[in-house]
Parts: sequence; C-alpha cells; structure tokens
Amino acid sequence: MMHILCLGLNHRSAPVELRERLSFSPSALKAALARWGCGDGARPAGTLEGAILSTCNRLEVYAVAYETAATEGLRAFLVEARRLPPDLPLPFYTYVDEEAVRHLFRVAVGLDSMILGEPQILGQVLDAYEVARGQGAAGPVISALFRHAVHAGKRARAETAISHSAATVSSVAVALAERVFGALSGCHVLVLGAGEMAELAARALIARGAPPPTVVNRSLERARELAQVWGGEALPFEALGEALARADIVIAATGAPHVIVDVPEVKAALAVRGERPLFFIDIAVPRNVSAAVGELPGVHLYNIDDLQALVEDHLNGRRREIPRVEQIVAEEVGRFMAWFKTLDVVPLIAELYQRSEAIRQAEVARALRRLGHLSERERQVIEAMSQSLVNKLLHAPTERLKAEAENGQAALYAQVARALFGLDGEAHRRD
Repeated sequence: MMHILCLGLNHRSAPVELRERLSFSPSALKAALARWGCGDGARPAGTLEGAILSTCNRLEVYAVAYETAATEGLRAFLVEARRLPPDLPLPFYTYVDEEAVRHLFRVAVGLDSMILGEPQILGQVLDAYEVARGQGAAGPVISALFRHAVHAGKRARAETAISHSAATVSSVAVALAERVFGALSGCHVLVLGAGEMAELAARALIARGAPPPTVVNRSLERARELAQVWGGEALPFEALGEALARADIVIAATGAPHVIVDVPEVKAALAVRGERPLFFIDIAVPRNVSAAVGELPGVHLYNIDDLQALVEDHLNGRRREIPRVEQIVAEEVGRFMAWFKTLDVVPLIAELYQRSEAIRQAEVARALRRLGHLSERERQVIEAMSQSLVNKLLHAPTERLKAEAENGQAALYAQVARALFGLDGEAHRRD
C-alpha cells in the first residue's frame, strides 16, 4: 500500500536562524531532487517520488513511499543535503496520507502562511512541482497531488476574499517603515535584490508615497530592469557602500545564501550620515543583514520574523473567509483521496483485463479455426463482439473495486477478487 508523506518545518515551528540553514538555492534544490530521478540507490531511503517546497517561511518535503517509516529517510536526506550536524535538533512535523494532503492544500490556499491568504505561496507550490517534475522526482502521485493543490489554491482565490486585502510580507514591511518615518515621501529608499520579493517591496513602497527606489543587485542589468519600471536608479553591487550612506530605508530581499551587509559596511555609512537613522527591513531567508548590525547606534533592524506583530492589523477581513476556504480544502482533499485510494486496486484491475484479454483472444482464434473461411468483415464483427462482451462483463466488478477502495476496503476486495478470478500471477507476487 502506498503512502503520502510530508516532513517539514515552518515559521511556527522553527526560528529564522534555523530555517535559513535548511533553505535551498535553486541549484541545490535541483541537485537534491535529481536524486529521485537517479533510481533506488540515490533517492531518500524507502521513497518512490518526491517534491520539495522551499520558501522564506517553510521547508517541506513531500514523498510517496510504501512504508510510513520512510520519514526517517527524508530527515536523513535533508540533513545530508544541507550539510547539517547529524545531532542538530530539528523540530520537524510529519503528516501521513490524508493529513499530508490536507496540509499541502491548506498551504496552497494560504491558510498556513505567516500572512493569511498571501498570494505568493500558490506560485511557489506550482514552482515546486515544476522543478520536481523537471528533475524526474515527481511521478504520477506527486504530480496529481500538486495539481490538485494548485487547483484548490485557485478556487480559494476565485471564490473567496482570502487574498483581497493587502497583507503580503512586502506590504507589511512597508507599513513598518511608515510607523517609524511617518510619510515616506521624503525618504530615500534602497532595495537590495531584483527578484520577486524585491519587486513587490518596491511596488508597495511607491504605492505608499515613497519616491522611486535605488536598486542594488549583483546583476546590474536586472537592477536596471527593475529600476526603470518606476524611474529609479540602478547601481552595481560594488556601489553598496555609497547607496547605504544615502539611504533612509533599506529593503533587503536578495537570494544570496549568506550575509551581504555586515557591521563594517554599515559603520562606514553611518560615519557620513550625521544623525539620520538607518532603517533595515530584511525579508530574505537566509538573512541578508547581519544581526549585529541592529546593535549599532542609530540603526533599526527587523527580519522576517519581526513582521509577525504587524500581521494582525491586516487580517480581520481575511479571517472571515476562513470557513469557506476550509470547505474548499475539504472538498478538494476528498476528491484527491478518492482517486488515491483507487491506486491500490489499479494493478489488480489491469491484471484482470490482461487475463480476460488473453482468454478472449484464445477463444476467438479457436472459433475462427472452426468456422473456416470468413471474410475480413465477418472476422472484425466477431472480434468486436468478443471485446464488447469482455468489457461489459468486467465493468461492474471493476467499478465495485474502485468504489470499495474509496471506502477503505481495497485490500479485502482485492483478496476476494483474486480468489474468485484465480489471479495469482507475477504482478500479485510482486505486491
């Protein structure tokens, strides 16, 4: 019997200091997923398929296995892939079968996010599936699981107001800046990074009255693309010190796997700023700004976990949508589990049809020999009639097998069917 497993941690179970150690860069993610595509010896012990959802707020591995104990193999896989000490305490949660399915669907609809209903998570779930499929890790079950999750997420956004009010990580970060500075129209804003999070932050800043930001990125061309959208300035990474000296607000949102703003750079900037405070909002995981920067005089530093206190101001409208979204999740989980439970009888049904087809062909051949010369048209009529008889005779038993599988009776009915039809061939012995 196959099982669906989930092993993970998120913003509720682990602080950012731990989450950043488990985060995957795009290249590391592909390398880890490729192990599933390389066969039994490479993939995590006991698993058949897999996918990894790695975001700022969570790291989750979804897998298909014959034994629930394969979660231990997933844990060892993550520790090895991220080169962590084997004895490092990791507050993983685990979900199995329907609970794993429900958890992923709740993630996709935005019910499990730091900011209720955040829209980015649905795209991240879809990206996780696409990368897993591209590396050969996602087989038929993981593929169906993630497609159903994405469908649930789309339904929630189309049929409810779970994502309607502005409450993304970026918008909350900008609200935090407003609390410190008041009106943003006179602030000089620096955005570190030119990816999706950086773009969302820049858009939120401008919507709140800030002037076009300065964008610093390792790829100057990408920085120019983002800056030109709003008429801002783009600078190469080598000009970071100059940009820090001019900035009032720094939004750090690069994909760098390490700290890029440390105490020496900030001290140098402070030396030429006078009394103006310098405000950092680090929404990157791993963090872009050293925690020690926040201890410098005149510096205010907030990381992604610090934003949690502001979330409550944005959620009242979205909370009213939770019951309807939970209903959508329940409906979609039910549909997926109905399909998943039938998988245990699929090999039996295939074997039943194969045995019946072999018998049909033998009997048709015997009948044709006895009938002597027949026209091609007459032979076709006999073939079609015999195929129709087999399909009609097997239709009711196969539909009953699927129905009982959905009711949790797959093993019992499979055993009875094998006894009744004398199916004890190779396919059965391999199960």
